[in-house]
Amino acid sequence: MAKITKNIDEVTIRFAGDSGDGMQLTGGQFTTATAFVGNDLATMPDYPAEIRAPAGSLAGVSSFQINFGATEIRTPGDQSDCLVVMNPAALKVYLKKLREGGSIIANADNFNEKNLRLAAYESNPLQNDSLGRYQVYSVEISKLTQNALKDLNLSPKIVDRTKNFFALGLTYWMYNRPMEPTLKWIKEKFAGKEDIIEANTRVLKAGHAYGETTEIFTVRFEVAPAQLPPGRYRSITGNEATAWGLMAAAKRANLELFLGSYPITPASEILQELSKYKNYGVKTFQAEDEIAGITSAIGASYGGALGATNTSGPGLALKTEAMGLAVMLELPLIIIDVQRGGPSTGLPTKTEQADLLQAVYGRNGEAPIPVFAACSPTDCFDTTFEAARIALKYMTPVIVLTDGYIANGAEPWLIPRISELPDLSPTFVTNLEGFAPYKRDPQTLARMWAIPGTPGLEHRIGGLEKENITGNISYDPDNHHLMITTRAEKINNITNDIPPAKLVGDESGDLLVVSWGSTYGAVHNAVETKRNEGLSVSHLHLKYINPLQKNIGEILKNFKQILVPEINLGQLIKILRDKYLVDAVGFNLVRGLPFSAVEIENKIDEMIKRG
Repeated sequence: MAKITKNIDEVTIRFAGDSGDGMQLTGGQFTTATAFVGNDLATMPDYPAEIRAPAGSLAGVSSFQINFGATEIRTPGDQSDCLVVMNPAALKVYLKKLREGGSIIANADNFNEKNLRLAAYESNPLQNDSLGRYQVYSVEISKLTQNALKDLNLSPKIVDRTKNFFALGLTYWMYNRPMEPTLKWIKEKFAGKEDIIEANTRVLKAGHAYGETTEIFTVRFEVAPAQLPPGRYRSITGNEATAWGLMAAAKRANLELFLGSYPITPASEILQELSKYKNYGVKTFQAEDEIAGITSAIGASYGGALGATNTSGPGLALKTEAMGLAVMLELPLIIIDVQRGGPSTGLPTKTEQADLLQAVYGRNGEAPIPVFAACSPTDCFDTTFEAARIALKYMTPVIVLTDGYIANGAEPWLIPRISELPDLSPTFVTNLEGFAPYKRDPQTLARMWAIPGTPGLEHRIGGLEKENITGNISYDPDNHHLMITTRAEKINNITNDIPPAKLVGDESGDLLVVSWGSTYGAVHNAVETKRNEGLSVSHLHLKYINPLQKNIGEILKNFKQILVPEINLGQLIKILRDKYLVDAVGFNLVRGLPFSAVEIENKIDEMIKRG
């Protein structure tokens, strides 16, 4: 039977299976192949925190969703068009996220009595009418994998582990993706293990050939490359982009980069990524705890390096006292907080925006710290670089907020030319004449930075209050008030150094939707849809949370209603109400998941209707 090729602009695929089925690897390889084609894309890995949840259980399901297209892609997609499931539990968990009429590719071999019982199915959904609203492809993926490898004398366990490559090869055929990037990856990943290379290669090609030759697949899809700005691209996750932002900033500042870190989900990949580049002068230190992580970074900054530390919510709480120390020392420091579901251990692998108030206010004493938030995987690079610029110029710690959604998600990244990035070189004091440790730049109020060991520039630092100019320990009441207000004024002065906020849409109207962090994509899509329907709605996205940009108050007062969607119970809205006395309305869903654009569209309709 002849195969039909359909051209489509955008498609969303979800790979789902047991935690041991290799769904994250499958999704990652599909992402690489899709970036190779030149599509725009966004991804969302979704997996349990347990290293190995009970096999076949609903709690053990792991998935990877990718939305790609020939047009600009801002989110991983609200609903999938194609759902690849390796067992009944995966179908049970994610069927509700498949659009009506969408495709299901199911590994029929795993829909056995035991797995159906674990997924709470009374009968096999592949053999009754319950999936009648979808296009179901029941494929014996496990058996076809075994047939492909029957002459290699591999153990059943190894053979079973390769079945994800069959599903990958089949989807490569369906969406016309090249196999070459994955074949190259297999050779590099399993170098020296020729039997594993042969097995994975065979199964990948077997899946592709199955789509080509079997009669149950009659349609394949073509997605043209997106019209992206010219340049050299790579697929990058948010954590990788954060690591590269730190390296780029250190390079443009002519400083050594030091990361003091204690592994914590979902921030550990930043340490892992930077540890690959010790040959380029990057120093990484896996500390014994969060406190050691940040204080070692403070020590590196004291010694004239670009110090950084990374963590997630519980770790940020543990770093609190040391962040106050960094404020008192007035040293540059980058603090990366990849937010996850809380409180306490919470939901380690799920996303949330609930560390905002902790980042802005969570310290003893008056200890203001700039707080910036990245809005997408690639924006993690730009935001981290910007944080380093401010930290070095104003001699202050800066907190960068990302979250699990954008940290693990990926998208195409236009690799910048390092020479075209701003010069961040700081000025170190080298002459004794005119030196005083807390003598300040009159414009920024940043204090002087002298590297320890510089002859004649010996000085004292520590957590006790400093005397203005000299840096000597001081308990003088008026000096303490002066230093408190000076440090606060220094942070407020940063508003003079950041660009004004820009609106998407009209400068006034019925409704303004305010986003920060990872809600950007869903809010942007929702506002765009509603504006196309003729509604008076605009979008304001905030990268700079503390201090806020100068024109925020002016923007807010020009709208009849203000909507603030957040993956918390209303934290940014507290800051906006406090600073601008606006009657904003919160839209708060805390499920460990990002917003969908449809959810925000419905809320916009509700707000516009009530007027």
